[in-house]
Amino acid sequence: MTVKKTFPAKLTTEWLHKQYASGELSPEEVIQEIIRRAERDQAMNIWIEPPAEAHIRPYLEALGELDLERRPLWGLPFAVKDNIDVQGLPTTAACPEYAYQPEEDAAVVARLIAAGAIPVGKTNLDQFATGLVGVRSPYGETHNALRPEYISGGSSAGSAVAVARGQAVFSLGTDTAGSGRVPAALNGLVGFKPSLGAWPVRGVVPACASLDCVTVFAHNLDEALAMDRVARGFDAADPWSRAVKRRSAALPAKLLLPADPPGFYGPHADEYRQAWERAEAAVQAMGLPVERVDCTLFYEAAAILYEGPWVAERWAGLGAFVEQHREAVLPVTASILSSGAAEQHTAASLFAAMHRLQGYKREAELLLSGAVLVLPTCGGTWTREQVAADPAGANSAMGRYTNHCNLLDLSALAVPAGEAAGDLPFGLTLFALADGEHLLAGAGAQLLAERLAPDEDAGMVTLAVCGLHMRGFPLEQQMLAHGARFWQTAQTAPCYELVKLPTKPAKPGLLRQAEGGGAVELELWRMPVESLGAFAQLIPAPLGLGRVLLADGREVTGFICEGYAGAQGGAENITAYGGWRYVPA
Repeated sequence: MTVKKTFPAKLTTEWLHKQYASGELSPEEVIQEIIRRAERDQAMNIWIEPPAEAHIRPYLEALGELDLERRPLWGLPFAVKDNIDVQGLPTTAACPEYAYQPEEDAAVVARLIAAGAIPVGKTNLDQFATGLVGVRSPYGETHNALRPEYISGGSSAGSAVAVARGQAVFSLGTDTAGSGRVPAALNGLVGFKPSLGAWPVRGVVPACASLDCVTVFAHNLDEALAMDRVARGFDAADPWSRAVKRRSAALPAKLLLPADPPGFYGPHADEYRQAWERAEAAVQAMGLPVERVDCTLFYEAAAILYEGPWVAERWAGLGAFVEQHREAVLPVTASILSSGAAEQHTAASLFAAMHRLQGYKREAELLLSGAVLVLPTCGGTWTREQVAADPAGANSAMGRYTNHCNLLDLSALAVPAGEAAGDLPFGLTLFALADGEHLLAGAGAQLLAERLAPDEDAGMVTLAVCGLHMRGFPLEQQMLAHGARFWQTAQTAPCYELVKLPTKPAKPGLLRQAEGGGAVELELWRMPVESLGAFAQLIPAPLGLGRVLLADGREVTGFICEGYAGAQGGAENITAYGGWRYVPA
C-alpha cells in the first residue's frame, strides 16, 4: 500500500533539504503537491502562469545532473513575479496585450536556477507594478493568505501569497515604493529589499528604472539571506548594477525609533497602534541603545516619489505602450502613469527635486551611520471591498512608511511582529544605509530570535570548541588572535564521550562512540579559513581537529581526541556533566 506523504502547510528550506537528504521525499513529489495546492487556491488569484508539470519538468530532470551538496538551493521551488523574465513563460506585467516571450531568464532567476532552485510559475501583481494593494490586475484581485476578504498588499501580491500558502519555499518580487515589503507584512512573511543595484534588474520590466529592486519573500530571515548569497553580485550587462559587498551579520550601534507616534489608518487603526506599541517595547528590550529621532525627512522624501517628477520616469518607460493600448490598461493604472506626462514635470522641476532629495540623502547618511531605523511596515489594512470604495486613498496610505526607501538609497528588511488582530499580521521594517545590510541582518535576527546560518561565502569555517578555547577560558585568546568570533552554543549528537585528560592544566577530550555515549554542549565559532592551519599547529596531542556530528545532523570541523587517551588511558569520564563548562573545578 502506498503511504501518502504528509506536507506541512508552509514549505521551508530546512524541512525540504532534510526530506531530500533522507530520501523520504523527491522534488517530483513536492511539485505535485504544489500543483495540487495551486489548484485548491485557484479562486485566490495568486498566479498568472500557475505551476504546471509541462514547464517544470525540464528543471526536475536537470536536478539529476546537479550535486545537492554543492547547490545550496537544490530542489527548492520558487515563484516569480510576472514582471521578471523566465525563459519559456510569457512576461505580462499583468497586462495581456503587453505580453512577450523572453529569450532568456532574468539575471537573478538564472542565478537561482544555477544554484538548484526550481521556478514553478509566474505570480499576479498590480498591473505594471503600479500599486501597493494587490487588487489592480485583470487577472483578478489577489486574496490575503490568511483572511481572503482582505487585501494581499502589492504590487508583488501573488509572490507573497504563494509563499504564505505553501506553494513555494521563497519567491521573487520587485520593490520600487514598497512592493517587496507591504505584502510581506500583510501575509506574515520576511521581505528583504537589498540595496539598489546589489541584485541585477536585467530582465525586469521597469516600473521606475532608477529605483527598481528585485526582492525576496521567505518564511524566515535565514532563508532570505540564503537567497541573497546566490542572487547578489555585479552584472556587467546591467547598467543599473553595482558591486555592493555582502558582509557578515552584525548588530548596529543603535536603533532609531520615531520621536512622534506614527499615524495609523483603516478599520483596524486602533489595533495597529496597539501592535506598534508592543513592537516598540520588543525593540527596546533588545538590549541595544535606542534613540528617538525626528522622521520628517523620511516622510518628506516619500512625498517626492508620486508628487514629484519621478512619475515621469514611469511614463518614459511605459508611456508609448499606454498611448497605443489605452483599452488594455486598467483605468487606475493609466491615470497614475499618465500623470507623468503632466506639464509641471519639466527638466527644471526634475533638477529641483533632485537637489532637494540630495539634501535628504545627506541627512539620512548622518542619521543612519552605524544605526538601524525601525518603522511600521504599514499602518493599517482594509478589506478588498473597502479598497474598492477608495482605491487611490488606500494605496497612498500604504506607502506612508515605504516610499522614501529607494529614493534615499536605503536597504530594508520587513519582519513579522505579531498580530494586530486575529489573522491580521503586523510587521516592522528595519532601514539601513546601502552599505548597512549586515546591520539589518544582525538586528533582524535578534528581534526575531533567529540564529543565522554562517556566511560560507565569506571565507570562514565553522569550528566546534568544547574546552579551554571556549569563551571565558584561558585559551580563548588563541581563538581571537586567529580572527575567530563566537557564533552560537550547540550540542553534539548523543554519541560522544567527554573525558578529563590528566594534563596540566586539565583539558577535555571528545571521543565519538560506536555505541552509547551522550550529548555534549560546545561552542561554534567562525574562523577565517586561512587561519585554520596555523591554529591547528598549536593543538597538542592527543587532541586534534576532525569532524564533529551535531544534534541537528550537521557535521562541522571541531576538536576531537584520539581514542587511546580515553578512560583506559587514565582519563576520567565526565560525560554526565553535559559539557566542560559544568565540570567542577
